Amino acid sequence: MSSFEHITLIKNINENLAPLRKAQPDAMQAFGQLAKSAMAEGSVSAKHKELMALAIGITQHCSGCIGFHVKALIRLGCTRQELEEMLSVCVYMGGGPALMYCSEALSAYEKMSAEK
Repeated sequence: MSSFEHITLIKNINENLAPLRKAQPDAMQAFGQLAKSAMAEGSVSAKHKELMALAIGITQHCSGCIGFHVKALIRLGCTRQELEEMLSVCVYMGGGPALMYCSEALSAYEKMSAEK
């Protein structure tokens, strides 16, 4: 998946979930609040929480997660070196399949960083 596709994927996910947000507002608001609370700055920084979330997305083979969390990491000032160090842990824990998704994450980071 190219980095451009991640930008489109994020847009499509948001558009596709709009009807569910209307049909199930309580559940979707609860999920949003859970995400907001879990990712809030605390003893562990928001950037480190996003790195963890991206690592989980990579090892679970979720392209949508890669797009959303790379975008958040760029907003939080994540450097390429920080990203690459986290990606090496993904490969260690997830093997070859995780390595394939690391490629997606690097591509998304490059494209989204250039557009910020």
